[in-house]
Amino acid sequence: MQKVPDKKGYFGQFGGKFIPETLSVCLEELEGAYRKALKSKKFKADLDYLLKDYAGRPTALYYAPNLSKFLGMKVYLKREDLLHTGAHKINNSLGQILLAKFMGKERIIAETGAGQHGVSVATVARLFGLDCDVYMGSEDIERQKMNVFRMKVLGARVIPVESGSKTLKDACNDAIRDWVTNVKNTYYLIGSVVGPHPYPLIVRDFQSVIGKETKRQILKKEKKLPDYLVACVGGGSNSIGLFHPFFDDRKVKFIGVEAAGYGFKKANAASLIEGEVGVLHGAKSYVLQDKFGQIKNAHSVAPGLDYPAVGPEHAFYKSIKRASYVGVEDKEAIEGFNLLSQLEGVIPALESAHAIFYLKKLAKKAKGKMAVVCLSGRGDKDLEIVQAHTKKR
Repeated sequence: MQKVPDKKGYFGQFGGKFIPETLSVCLEELEGAYRKALKSKKFKADLDYLLKDYAGRPTALYYAPNLSKFLGMKVYLKREDLLHTGAHKINNSLGQILLAKFMGKERIIAETGAGQHGVSVATVARLFGLDCDVYMGSEDIERQKMNVFRMKVLGARVIPVESGSKTLKDACNDAIRDWVTNVKNTYYLIGSVVGPHPYPLIVRDFQSVIGKETKRQILKKEKKLPDYLVACVGGGSNSIGLFHPFFDDRKVKFIGVEAAGYGFKKANAASLIEGEVGVLHGAKSYVLQDKFGQIKNAHSVAPGLDYPAVGPEHAFYKSIKRASYVGVEDKEAIEGFNLLSQLEGVIPALESAHAIFYLKKLAKKAKGKMAVVCLSGRGDKDLEIVQAHTKKR
């Protein structure tokens, strides 16, 4: 496996640290602590225990018979939706809360879009008795009222963000401002493989449990590796978590499914397809921006996918053609949501529903092949959104 990122945090030309000087010291502190934690037997044992007995790992790799028959290809679902709090986000939150404790931090801050990361951070902060503030765009607060209530029940303070598009990008901006001001006692628990080094590395490592489990499980069930790995991509943590452990298995094709929103050339969040190389939130990657370099507002029916950039490791995978990236529109994601619900009795998060829908397109050229789809979260949080879209039709 090509070792990425390098010592400066670059995945090829992507990644790095594009930050104000005030953040240099805290990022160096974070990287140093992470390297030490990786060598700590207690840290590893504590994380393994929490992932197993608190979060519910390993998650099932479920053969979806009805979906497979409908598509004409063999489909397995990696059931991250079965985890405590309902999504893959808990993997990373448990790892980073242990790192925060390892560093002696007393307060946790986070950003959230769909609310699932915010819920998982509020959960682990309560578990360890730490104060927790979660920044969330006011538009996302309106779309994800139940997750907001869950965070409050867990003792977190949800701070509305009214600037910009009032979504995930702007929540990240305010969380970074907070961190710069309160670095001594505060740990910023980033929810995806974005941001300045070492965050893309840290989050990838904590989410790689998805792919490691998948590889063991599929070999046990099928005695061979899948032809395709398919996962939704916003910032990109569930997909990198699935893809990374298979990086050297070149016969396994990676497909990342982005949100095309209303359709390409309109409002969308498909950074890898429509974006250009730029810098956002401290890292170089593909970014949705205008000709003057101003960040565009992203849109998706799935709140967790409306981020106008993508993790630098995904940008690297695209540049070396290790993964391909495709777009799925809002109406198609709703179709994917209904398809899995009605065929398998599994209600997916709208983020994951993008990947489910894409299987219909993939099946046209992959009859008889085998795919594993990361079901990154469950759809309870999205029922009101789907209901509203159904009424409009």
